[in-house]
Amino acid sequence: NSVLVRDMMAKRPEYLDDIPKMPDFLVALRPHTVWEKTPVKLFCTVQGNPRPIVKWYKGGAPVDPLSAPGKYKIENKYGVHMFKTCTLKHHTYKKLLFDLNSIEDDVKRVQSFKSVDNQPQFFDIPFLQLVLLILSNTVVFNCFEIVKALTYGETHYLINQFIYLIIQPMSVGGGAARLTLPHLAKDDEGLYTLRIFTKDGTAEHSAYLFVSDAAPSAAGAPGAPMSVKAYDINSDYVLVAWKPPNTVNEAAISGYFVDRCEAGSDTWVQCNDAPVKVCKYPVHGLKVGRSYHFRVRAVNSAGISRPSRKSDKVTALDDAESQRLQGTDEGRYDIVIKDDDLEGYVTIPGEPTDVHASEVFKSYVVLSWSPPSPRGRAPLWYVIEKVSGTGAWQRINTAVKLHSPRYPVFDLQDGQKYQFRVYSVNLYGSSEASAPSEPVEKVDEDGVPSAPGQVIATRNTKSSVFVQWDAPKSPKNLMGYYIDGRVVGAKEWFPCNHKPFKHTRFVVHGLIPGETYAFRVQAVNVFGLSEESQESSPIAVEPALATPSAPFGITMLSCDGASITLAWKSPKHCGGSKVNAYYVDKRNADSLVWKEVNQSAITERTCTVENLTEGTFYEFKVQAGNMAGVGVPSAPSAPMKCEAWTMDEPGPAYDLSFSEVRGHSLVVLWKAPVYTGASAVTGYFVEMAKKGSSEFVTLNEEAVSHRYLQATGLEEGATYVFKVRAVNASGVGKASQLSEPVCAKALPGTKEILASVDEETGDIFLSLEACEICETSKFVWSKNYKPIGDCPRVSVSTKGRTSRLTFTSPDKDDLGRYSVVVTDTDGVSGSHTLTEDGEFTSLSYAIRHPVVPLKHGLNYEILEKGHVRFWLQAVKLSPSVSYRFIVNDKEVTSGEGHKISHDVATGVIQMTVDHFTRANEGTYTVQIHDGKAKTQSSLVLVGDGEAFISHFSLSQSEKRKNISPHFSEYLYFTVTEDCTVMLACKVANVKKETTFHWYKEDDEIVPETPPNVMSGACALPIPLFSRKDHGVYKAVLGDDRGKDTSVFDISGQVFDDIINAIAHIAGASASDLVLQCTPEGIRLQCYMSYYTEEMKTVWKHKESKIASSEKMRIGGTAEMAWMQICDPSDKEKGHYSIEISDGVKTHTRTFDLSGQGKEGINTLSRLNVSNQYRGRVVGGLPDVVTIMEQKSLSLTCTVWGEPTPEVTWFKNEQEVASTEHTKVTFDGGKFASLVINQVTPDDSGKYSINVRNKYGGEFVEITVSVYRHGEKIPEPKLGQPKTPIILCVLVFPLSSTAAFVLGSFHHLEIPIKLIL
Repeated sequence: NSVLVRDMMAKRPEYLDDIPKMPDFLVALRPHTVWEKTPVKLFCTVQGNPRPIVKWYKGGAPVDPLSAPGKYKIENKYGVHMFKTCTLKHHTYKKLLFDLNSIEDDVKRVQSFKSVDNQPQFFDIPFLQLVLLILSNTVVFNCFEIVKALTYGETHYLINQFIYLIIQPMSVGGGAARLTLPHLAKDDEGLYTLRIFTKDGTAEHSAYLFVSDAAPSAAGAPGAPMSVKAYDINSDYVLVAWKPPNTVNEAAISGYFVDRCEAGSDTWVQCNDAPVKVCKYPVHGLKVGRSYHFRVRAVNSAGISRPSRKSDKVTALDDAESQRLQGTDEGRYDIVIKDDDLEGYVTIPGEPTDVHASEVFKSYVVLSWSPPSPRGRAPLWYVIEKVSGTGAWQRINTAVKLHSPRYPVFDLQDGQKYQFRVYSVNLYGSSEASAPSEPVEKVDEDGVPSAPGQVIATRNTKSSVFVQWDAPKSPKNLMGYYIDGRVVGAKEWFPCNHKPFKHTRFVVHGLIPGETYAFRVQAVNVFGLSEESQESSPIAVEPALATPSAPFGITMLSCDGASITLAWKSPKHCGGSKVNAYYVDKRNADSLVWKEVNQSAITERTCTVENLTEGTFYEFKVQAGNMAGVGVPSAPSAPMKCEAWTMDEPGPAYDLSFSEVRGHSLVVLWKAPVYTGASAVTGYFVEMAKKGSSEFVTLNEEAVSHRYLQATGLEEGATYVFKVRAVNASGVGKASQLSEPVCAKALPGTKEILASVDEETGDIFLSLEACEICETSKFVWSKNYKPIGDCPRVSVSTKGRTSRLTFTSPDKDDLGRYSVVVTDTDGVSGSHTLTEDGEFTSLSYAIRHPVVPLKHGLNYEILEKGHVRFWLQAVKLSPSVSYRFIVNDKEVTSGEGHKISHDVATGVIQMTVDHFTRANEGTYTVQIHDGKAKTQSSLVLVGDGEAFISHFSLSQSEKRKNISPHFSEYLYFTVTEDCTVMLACKVANVKKETTFHWYKEDDEIVPETPPNVMSGACALPIPLFSRKDHGVYKAVLGDDRGKDTSVFDISGQVFDDIINAIAHIAGASASDLVLQCTPEGIRLQCYMSYYTEEMKTVWKHKESKIASSEKMRIGGTAEMAWMQICDPSDKEKGHYSIEISDGVKTHTRTFDLSGQGKEGINTLSRLNVSNQYRGRVVGGLPDVVTIMEQKSLSLTCTVWGEPTPEVTWFKNEQEVASTEHTKVTFDGGKFASLVINQVTPDDSGKYSINVRNKYGGEFVEITVSVYRHGEKIPEPKLGQPKTPIILCVLVFPLSSTAAFVLGSFHHLEIPIKLIL
């Protein structure tokens, strides 16, 4: 028996394992009280047989960890169950244990409280610095200084209070956490929060990410829609919804296009033919089981927007299929059956039920119904019918087999009501019709929301404003709000957010400090944007008013044994208004009682504390005050001993400050020591070190006598500290207190001082435009860093963000270094040194004493009938010009014997004297006043009176003979339609013997056509005008009676005017850009009447200017401008344009090299193929051929192309036909020839060959000149450009050898003339 008992006892554990046991908590949940948003862990231990199934509940609902990734964590280790929540609010958590026989639960209440300022904090984490790094279209959040927090905790990013850790890539380590947002879009705009969980608690920091629209695809086109999602997914239907973009200055959106593409493909297909006006669209016709992405484009009157970010992938599956599955748990296996298996053997389906309109809009109506039951044992589809009024039922989906219980109807008429019914159909037959739907009318159920209410803007920080508004009275399924702002006085509005914001308050960041803005708000729903709200009242961007922060850096400047002189530094934050008061307290170092030093405010940052006991240690603290009140006191100073200073060296300098902080330099300023020592201070040494380093470097080898020093050679972005030591005859004194650390980096938008001359008054001035400013800011100007006092020679004026220092009567005493500081900013300042440079002085004098420029001074000419004309010509006259003629110090007016007139267009002022006698001899002067400008010109006629009188005494015929030839109109230029520049003039009083000569730089020019002076006009053509035609041109007219000269200087502004005139004609004649294949790649060409590199032409790719390089070469010929793209690739896709500017108008020609097509063939690839196989002339043709008449000319070349190209010959752009005189041959698909038998002068001209196949071709020109026997070989004529020519006399019979020799010259880059 004992053996049996021992055996039974050994088997006892096995029997116990088989005995059922109710679930039980060995260690139950316990209550917790924690701070809100603090993570909490709940633990318990359970037992039971069989092993209990554990489920966690929150507020009576099961907890699903996948519903909020990262928020809940559930673990089970060795029977110990752990539940962790990361963002805790007031909730009840329950743990439920159950098996097949019993259920037990344990409920504990968990409470959460918000922390308040006066409660203790459980952690001390350094302030987080959240940095945005924008790289291309990727945004990276960087957070630094979190090493302590990460030691015992976890780090999460949150967007709009939802954990973002799982969705986007994030990295933590090395003292930094980084969140990367690739392929940035407006959908990513929102509030991002970094939350750190540690054993001591949590810390978080937030930043709002603003994402603006990319540049529009067309000027004025709207921004891209956002938040594209697919809903109501069925086997061949989905409902796509999105949010509309903001339209600030663009035209209103007229509709949207919806595109789809299958997953894994890049081919997008437009779903709707006409734009849909609401932010929803039903897409049908999908393929069952296929996955799709969707995107949306907005449309307005200016064009189509860029596409939105594509939606998440959705699969076209029947949602009802999963609902028709039933399952049972049979041990280790799950048995799944369909409802069809329970319907019995039914072949014909039942009728659908609940037919209704689920979406009713102006554009479409979506019909929905419930699938039939039973469905039958075959694939099912639906047939839909409609009826209007009492008419007959009509089938509406005749061309489409509809598999899902959704269908959009688009072709309904306005104002009519329709009913619908649906049939279920399979291969066995059709069901009865469903019950008709309720009458449906295609109308908008709702519209845009009403405008938001009153908008109030209040001060927030120096670069942001807090905007709040009342919600619209009719929200109508509100999506959010768009906030717009504008600078007061400007017409253009700018968007403050780019994604609808759901709350009625918003902080607008990135504003210009000190600028004044107004704001407005629009509400958004599926129908679009509401009317704008009323504008807010204007508000200046200033920090919200608050008391100043505490002063700091209390230091001792001197002590005489009964008093101590103190100094301190200004508060770092002034609280939005000027600090105008300081209050000092003192106490004995061994006492806790503080005593006031001053009851009335101290305005300076120094104070002498008297009535102290010598040998006693004292502590001091300072409070600052402004219009908002008195701020918090500073930290107590270090104990200071009241002991008289007796050293011979000076005390410390104090109040170190900085000005003109830039990337590699800054200016250090300080104040002189209060204690000077045994003798006066003679100079200062400045020492510098990087922050955290103890190695100070002295910046100046010799002591400077002034109290400022510019430190140069700094490392941009590095932080430095400075100290100053004063020097007297006894030596170097105590060092000043260390300065505040300063970073060698200019403020964003920093501008330097501008030195210029006022165009109206001629005053020399210095001006600075501040990059930031506030309401209390002032511009403080200094000379050599000493404030400028009342000086009659200078004046200061300020307007908005710009201040100007004007020198009304400058002299040498005004030379020096001028600086300006803008108070109550982060260090806006600048400086400029005025030297003895005479540029500003001369410019000032020229503006104050303007002169009317003259083309020709006062001159005279003798006219017919004894009249004498006195005249001058100004460069330009205004209609308000005034002038007077003075003869022998007496003013002459227009009247009897004198006729005075002027012509504003030509600038000529003249006076005609009817009868010139000896009494008219003397000095003639013309004084001109035109606005502020004036001038005068004089002419002395003494001794010439005899000549006049002798002229007058001759007979009328003799007078005409003795009148000399002259220019009635001096040289000027014109440009012809073929862009030839013509120098023209008009002549008078000429005869056949009168000669006319042209000169350039005193070298005579012999034009091809001699000038005809008898015509009254002469002109010199300058073809192919370019910089080589720079120079002084002169026309000389003369005969035995005298001569006249006209000079025309083609340089400077005149040259620019000629080029602009050529560009005006050439730009108007410019062809569209065409594409040409070349051996190096592809070439974009723009043909025009004339092109020269001096014309202002700009090539652009995607709106970016192209500079000539090895990859993209820019050039041209006389007939065209071109841009060569060598070895093109996908990077060279896009929109190309050429802009030709004539100084007034810009002529633009474009070409789209986007490479898009139905089959997706890359355009550049096609071009490379075309370039490889196009028709071309391989060799064999010269540029110029000169041949004697009666000889035979053979033009032969080798051509190539795949397929074999077609060859056409032209003469003077007319096709050449094959005749006995001109024979055209093309042998073997390689050799093309044009043979002209017994050439004559009529055969001269420009010949060309066009070789072309389907991939393109080439056009080669040859100039043929035929001269007669005995004539000299023609040479270039004067007046035309001379081109280098190779003269080759070839004596051999025309044969293939000749063609070979001709071809050997074809690759030379100079024209060739062959004499055959």
